[in-house]
Amino acid sequence: MTGTPTERPRTGRELVARLAREELRPAWRVLAVAITCMVVVALTTGATAWLLDPAIKSIFLDRDPDMLILIPAAVIVVSMVKAVASYGQAMLMSSLGQRIVSNLQIRMFEAIMRADLAWLNANHSGRVVSSFVNDAIHVRDAASRIIAGLVKEALTVVVLAGVMFYQDWQLACIALFVLVPAVGMVKRLSRRTRKASQRTFEETGTLSTLVSEALTGMRIVRAYGQEAHETEKATASIERRLAHLVKAIRARTASTPFTEALTGIGIAAAIAYAGWKGQSGAMELNEFVSFIAAMMMAYQPVRALAGLQTQLQEGLAAAERLYAIIDLAPTIKDAPDASPLEAVQGQIRFDGVSFSYGGEGPPALAEVTLDIPAGTTAALVGPSGAGKSTVLNLVPRFYDATAGAVRIDGTDVRAATLASLRGAIALVAQEPFLFDDTIRANIAYGRPGASEAEIVQAARDAAAHDFIEGLPQGYDTRVGEAGLKLSGGQRQRIAIARAMLKNAPILLLDEATSALDTESERQVQAALRRLMRGRTTLVIAHRLSTVIDADRIFVLDGGRVAEQGTHAELLALDGLYARLYQTQLSDDTDTAGTPAPEEPRAAARG
Repeated sequence: MTGTPTERPRTGRELVARLAREELRPAWRVLAVAITCMVVVALTTGATAWLLDPAIKSIFLDRDPDMLILIPAAVIVVSMVKAVASYGQAMLMSSLGQRIVSNLQIRMFEAIMRADLAWLNANHSGRVVSSFVNDAIHVRDAASRIIAGLVKEALTVVVLAGVMFYQDWQLACIALFVLVPAVGMVKRLSRRTRKASQRTFEETGTLSTLVSEALTGMRIVRAYGQEAHETEKATASIERRLAHLVKAIRARTASTPFTEALTGIGIAAAIAYAGWKGQSGAMELNEFVSFIAAMMMAYQPVRALAGLQTQLQEGLAAAERLYAIIDLAPTIKDAPDASPLEAVQGQIRFDGVSFSYGGEGPPALAEVTLDIPAGTTAALVGPSGAGKSTVLNLVPRFYDATAGAVRIDGTDVRAATLASLRGAIALVAQEPFLFDDTIRANIAYGRPGASEAEIVQAARDAAAHDFIEGLPQGYDTRVGEAGLKLSGGQRQRIAIARAMLKNAPILLLDEATSALDTESERQVQAALRRLMRGRTTLVIAHRLSTVIDADRIFVLDGGRVAEQGTHAELLALDGLYARLYQTQLSDDTDTAGTPAPEEPRAAARG
């Protein structure tokens, strides 16, 4: 993913240190109890192996009747303590792991909410969702394995090694010598695992993108008969992901048989050496059994430790992607000395504004100057790509001007707090977005504390109350994903009701009726007229007939203001506006009689 991170650790050590600092240190009490339980598990495991020594000596060799009761009782006590400690550490670590996932997902969501629109547009939502869901889980698993490996498994090996050295230090050296080559092998495999894991996560993001696009664009897919094509793309992505997964699995699982082979060599060497000592009388049977038991019991934690590095690399690869999102540094943010806008009247002024998307390529706007008095309606018209949407986006600071200044009541929008700036603006878009919630919640989105009466009144003003009341659950009706359970006109009127309830002094209308049928447009236009009363309104219009009554019309062409004036004044100029208007008028006349091509109308879109 692309972005502007403030901190993005690259090495495994840096990533582990950051996870410990930010996620584990705040939960140190829970972690301390879990580690204590792990210490108990390690000690009781060693005690079980050591108890075989007195068991064989006292029960089988010395035939002490008291030991026949005491040693089994001791084994039971040790086993019960180990069971309780194992349960405790497992529960605590699982809870801690889930808390880590929750914390990381909250931080990621906060970062996404703060992220610039430029970053959001550059990164497909499927990839972001993939990282949000999958990467955090891999980080959780890595954190849990680090703690369990470095504490429980490692300490268990140390305790069992202590039992082995207690019984025979020379034999212990022989048995443990096999671990030396295992360390080098594990390091080599861990590098392969991290590389394969990184590619797996990238391909998972690609697959999520394909699935998301296929679901969103299903009507187009079916209309053009491209089901097989989309299936082929998804299949290819799945196969690539599978190949990377297999590479990671191959590297991860290679450590286990390698460790098993070395362990077998160590056991064989220990048995041969112990047998030689036993035949010469230098080692008793009880000592040998206790030693072998400790060595065999150490096998499982050694194998876990051998696989720890390779498993850890998967989590570190996920952590790197995750922190790339968490560390995003938005450029659209409050200035250190920003102050809130107060008593906004709604005057909008562009002073020589220029803007380029991404700071490169031809400018979307070049030295644009606009003056929109408070309480008036201004329209932006012009051909496609003229810069109309860019002008609209600069008012609420979705982007910042590359040069010049956008001012509200004389205040540069960059000098105002974002909360106060956007609180003074309501937006109604061409394709209104509704959340998969109730109609009531969608209307109240701009004012969560609004009363029922205020919500209903906003719906009435937006000509939405009647159709809402006609729904089975009225205002409690859920609108479905993006509001798709409603018609286009119904969605638009709910969006207008949302803007009415917000009651902001500045209103931005982004082609709010261009996608509607005639009847829906009539109802929405009536609602818009009520919404626009007493507000400063900046409207983008494709249908020039809808902005005839605007106080000021700005005609944009190539990122510049080509013409400005009222409808009558612009027609009298006989320039670009007049040509666009005549083209649409002719097109509408043709449509009223015989169907006419759509190309002329497209010339007025932007």
